[in-house]
Amino acid sequence: MSMHETRSFPTAPRSASKGFGNWLKTGVLLAAMTALILGIGYWLGGSRGLQIALIFAIISNFGAFWFSDRLALAVYRAEPIPRDRMPWLYEMVERLTHRAGIPMPRLYIIPSHTPNAFATGRSPSKAAVAVTTGILQVLDRRELEGVIAHELAHVKNRDTLIATIAATIAGAISSLAHILQWGMIFGGGGRDREEGANGLVGMLALIILAPIAATIIQLAISRSREYGADATGAAICGDPHALADALEKLERGVQLFPDDAHPAQASLFIVNPLSGRSVLRLFSTHPPTEERIRRLRAMRLY
Repeated sequence: MSMHETRSFPTAPRSASKGFGNWLKTGVLLAAMTALILGIGYWLGGSRGLQIALIFAIISNFGAFWFSDRLALAVYRAEPIPRDRMPWLYEMVERLTHRAGIPMPRLYIIPSHTPNAFATGRSPSKAAVAVTTGILQVLDRRELEGVIAHELAHVKNRDTLIATIAATIAGAISSLAHILQWGMIFGGGGRDREEGANGLVGMLALIILAPIAATIIQLAISRSREYGADATGAAICGDPHALADALEKLERGVQLFPDDAHPAQASLFIVNPLSGRSVLRLFSTHPPTEERIRRLRAMRLY
């Protein structure tokens, strides 16, 4: 067998406890994000602001659970890929999904020079995988297979629901913080407006800390799941070096062509599309690419 020849590996059935754990994580995530939204509403308008924020939180949670995948695809102007346009890609994904034991996802393409990819969907039967035009130009098919296997691993591990909900609600929290910022500039400030310097300091702290808190919640989820998806993806395609080689190219690609993605949604992608901006590395939702590559190169599947 050649170095890069793939081999099918048996996969263990997903246990009920793991499924419960993912639902528990989703519930905790929604609760934490809701608490942040309510906090912003309270600082913005006191009890009335809290009531408005509660309504906003309910709508956001409902939308995040049922429509976050569609929102993520719409944000990046992703378009469905017809089978007759890229039959080789469909054959590749069908082969990998058969090995992974999951349904065939919908395939999308994103018009972007940044080489990247992400998976979304609240369940394997509702999953979608999106690739950029840039990644199709940068990677060869062996490396692309490693990337697709990584994204299918997220689907198999049911990471996509948690990640997409986190990105959607974190974006909503950032938007609320901006609303609060403009409200303060134009004389808003709710119940704290009459409390002088203390109220002003509290509002400034909330404007700064709310998006950071949302990002920290994402950090707790995203970094560990990337390592898990790397390992599962390597087992699915049978070639850890394919994904390692792809990550090296993708890291260089985003340095050359950083995306203008919203920081709240950067965690969806296989590599951080904002990594060309050094300041944002401090709050990167991805583990260091060098460490991911090192772990993949050290893997022994057979």
